[in-house]
Amino acid sequence: MTRETGRRVLQEEADAIRALIPRLGESFEIAVNAIAVCQGRVVVTGMGKSGLIGSKIAATLASTGTPSLFMHPAEAIHGDIGMVVSGDLVLGISSSGETEEMVRLLELLKRLGVPLLSLTGNLESTLARYSLVALDVGVEREAGALGLVPTSSTTAALAMGDALAVAVLERKGFTARDFAVYHPGGRIGMSILTVEALMHPREASPRVPTTATMVEVVRRISAGKMGMTCVEKGNGTLAGVITDGDLRRLLEKGADMLPLSASDCMTDNPVTILRTEPAARALHMMETRKITSLVVISPEHLIEGVLHIHDLWRTQLF
Repeated sequence: MTRETGRRVLQEEADAIRALIPRLGESFEIAVNAIAVCQGRVVVTGMGKSGLIGSKIAATLASTGTPSLFMHPAEAIHGDIGMVVSGDLVLGISSSGETEEMVRLLELLKRLGVPLLSLTGNLESTLARYSLVALDVGVEREAGALGLVPTSSTTAALAMGDALAVAVLERKGFTARDFAVYHPGGRIGMSILTVEALMHPREASPRVPTTATMVEVVRRISAGKMGMTCVEKGNGTLAGVITDGDLRRLLEKGADMLPLSASDCMTDNPVTILRTEPAARALHMMETRKITSLVVISPEHLIEGVLHIHDLWRTQLF
């Protein structure tokens, strides 16, 4: 019985979202354009559950390159209306479109001369009439046996808010690189952060020529403090790498390293990565192969830098 109730609620809310699709028309285009060209901030407002949905929509807009904030309508009519300034745009959310605090706010917004968009379930409401454009997020009934608790209506408003935010970011040409600027932490930051953002550049990476003596190699590894050095050809491309582990294994074999050069002792097919690859992929490669450094190369195999596992740990994302 409990599972059946859950399935029924999910189905009813899914149906409410699907019902929005055929309603998207010119009004949606106008709303997206208004947000995209807004020179100020998008101020989202709504009471009760609509306000909670509004807070999420404001956060989504802000995180995708559209400056946005949430304003509580009851606080707005007691002074917080000062948050709205010339150049801003207001997005009002109310299922009925007649919420007392929202209606009282409308005349204040009209005096300020800021454009108003709305998400409402009643296109004949006061909120809709005051709006430059009103998007219909009405539902036939709320999910659940009572049909009273805001469920389908808030889901529909949230989904429409997401549709607006995504359409605006595409309209603005917002990219994954832009998104990373707003999400430097957490799993999103981890998934977007690139090797380039963390690697030691070529100039700061340990490198020796193929002709370097093993004494020079040891000195370079020690100075580089990465437990390795790149071995490069005369044209700057990667020939191989030599690690602390390579030196230890040579000594265990009883090899006389003094007469040898870097090219004699290097691993000539090391694991490499491009600077544009996700940092998370670099970590996976290191953990899978049980290594602590990756040489960063260009498509032409030029040495561009080195990424050490400590560089990843320092981000505190991994």
